[in-house]
Amino acid sequence: MSEVYNSTYFVTGGGTGGHIYPAMAVADALNQDGAKVYYVGNKRNMEFELAAKKGYKFLHVSVSGMPRKLNPKFFIWGVKLVKAIIRSIRYIKKYKPDAVFATGGYVSAPLIFACIITKTPYMMHDCDAMPGLVTRRLSKRAKYVSLAFANAKKFIPNKNAIVTGNPIREEFKTKTKPAARAEMGLENRLTLCIMGGSQGAKSINNTTIELIKELSQELNLQVFFQTGKKNYEDVIERIQKIYPAFEQDRNLIIRPYFENMISVLKSSDIVVSRAGSLSLSEICASEAAPILIPYPHAAANHQRINAKYLLEMGACVYIEDKDLEPNKLRETIVELLENPVKMNYLKQNASHLAKFDATETIAKCVKDIGNT
Repeated sequence: MSEVYNSTYFVTGGGTGGHIYPAMAVADALNQDGAKVYYVGNKRNMEFELAAKKGYKFLHVSVSGMPRKLNPKFFIWGVKLVKAIIRSIRYIKKYKPDAVFATGGYVSAPLIFACIITKTPYMMHDCDAMPGLVTRRLSKRAKYVSLAFANAKKFIPNKNAIVTGNPIREEFKTKTKPAARAEMGLENRLTLCIMGGSQGAKSINNTTIELIKELSQELNLQVFFQTGKKNYEDVIERIQKIYPAFEQDRNLIIRPYFENMISVLKSSDIVVSRAGSLSLSEICASEAAPILIPYPHAAANHQRINAKYLLEMGACVYIEDKDLEPNKLRETIVELLENPVKMNYLKQNASHLAKFDATETIAKCVKDIGNT
């Protein structure tokens, strides 16, 4: 006997973790309620692999980011977009979703256009303080628009825009620092995490290489260092020259990428990071003091805007990428270590920005529009 599902939903968002992980969190919440969930994305992007791991049926659309100049590539892109919209319409007619949830970005655009054409109800989520182009242009007809940042609301032409925070995984709510440290094989003492996202960040890596021995040996910090997959071998080779005994240093855990990022962040007291929205949401949910170095070339300057919002809330230390060098980062870390009141102030303010009920709130909205 086949399993009976009460509702069917499409979830879409891809290209970057900031679009994929919130979409996946909502997909999981809907799935747990017994709904049939299809993930719509580009099979050449990381959303395909992640959806496959979760066991979701994946519906492929061939789509890429919009060229910024009016040239032959733009017209080729336009033809592909139309084809992706037509394919999305076919998916809607075949599977008849009750509602669609989209996390913005170019991957979700064809399905949103298809929703407008077929009059299928949809909800959008935007993870940045400055909403992306797709959200700004296509949110007007959405039944709801959920936002990670309160100051993003003024850019959304929809009266049903609500501030929910980013959907984050349940473990951020339940796991304690001592438990996370035990899981990572660490002692229950001060811990620093340095990361530049899954792809790494060269300026952060270059600075950390110069400091890594001092952070561990002189400051006696337990250090997680995420180099990014592309940069790992180069980083290890350069650390080897500066600090040949680093592999025997029990204070250091250096990886290209941490699969268990929840335990890494929950273990940490200070996190040095770029300012992608999902990373910020997870850092805030980890009771850590953020040192943010926004990527200067992010689309629409959104990382700087995200980081400056946290700065205004008294929830981070802000460093421009052009100002990042070993002495600057060392002084910033030491200042927090020598001033635990300031460190705790940042931790508390960051924690106050965490929205642990975001996934539940968004999933409820998606189900509401599917039932109307």
